[in-house]
Amino acid sequence: MRVLIVRNNYNPKALEASLLLEAFFDKQHIDYQTYDRDDLRSNCSIIDQFPTSEEPAFNLAVVLGGDGTILCTANQIGTRRIPILGVNFGHLGFMANPNDEGIIQIVSEALAGEVSYEARTNLQVEVYCEDDLDAAAAKQDDFEVYPLIHEKTKASSAESTDPSAHSVFVDESTKSEGSCDRHTADPILKGEGEPQRFFALNEMVIARGDQGRMIGFSYSVSDSLIANMRSDGLIVASATGSTGYALSVGGPLVDPSYQGLIVAPIAPHTLQSRALLTGSSDVVEIDLDSSPASRAATLFIDGERITFDSPIRKIVVATGKEPTLLLRYQAKSFYDYAAETFFKQ
Repeated sequence: MRVLIVRNNYNPKALEASLLLEAFFDKQHIDYQTYDRDDLRSNCSIIDQFPTSEEPAFNLAVVLGGDGTILCTANQIGTRRIPILGVNFGHLGFMANPNDEGIIQIVSEALAGEVSYEARTNLQVEVYCEDDLDAAAAKQDDFEVYPLIHEKTKASSAESTDPSAHSVFVDESTKSEGSCDRHTADPILKGEGEPQRFFALNEMVIARGDQGRMIGFSYSVSDSLIANMRSDGLIVASATGSTGYALSVGGPLVDPSYQGLIVAPIAPHTLQSRALLTGSSDVVEIDLDSSPASRAATLFIDGERITFDSPIRKIVVATGKEPTLLLRYQAKSFYDYAAETFFKQ
């Protein structure tokens, strides 16, 4: 058993709880690694620091903080099916458990299997920049001139998938094959070049850049054009993200078990725009126009700004192939918490 501890290093109560938890794990002879939230914002992957073919890097992640710290942890875990036990020391706790009974009690119940879990749909985000699309166009030209070479290459690159087990505590090695690894998975769209891939639990946001002007784009769902619009941006969120930025722009509150996507424009310059709910297998494709304002558009993944070497031209969003597992300890229902947070004065 190896446990990952992630703490909000700006919260004194979370830091104190981490010390109590480390002492508890030492007494129980449980292996653990502790990281600050700031550590998870670096470019390195803490999960990949423990490579082994015999067991996963961690069997459990205990997160001491609010929903923001859980998002950072989920991004590091990705689709590896490591369950996350969040304990709330922050402001919002839609994903975290209350800490009224103390950290040791909550973690002990989790280790004993006396908790339930929720499988939360996450997002697979693929971004194509101008340089990526130019390279893809060049490859397409080569394909037309030398078709036999590319057909052989294409035929030799077929991959098989191996479905993962659906246990709460992972007992086998985590595999990237077939589990939507951001570096090795096949692109959602074929023939568009090699995208840059990102994992999101809450949402993807494409927004106006430093010019402060509306961006122009079209978006489609599963090859059906929905709208051409000019707005401050567009949000594609999961059900988990429905309580965040998507809610602020008029999106609906959605039960966490919902497996589709939420598409919500940001301040659209029209009277006819509405948020849209998709099916679980639908793919959202966003094509930005070539105006100066659109070329300066900015991408945010779960609130973190992502920078690129060239302007963004296309974004493709689909649901992840493996869910994010959240452990729940005596949690209220989603509707009770939503009512207390958003509707009661």
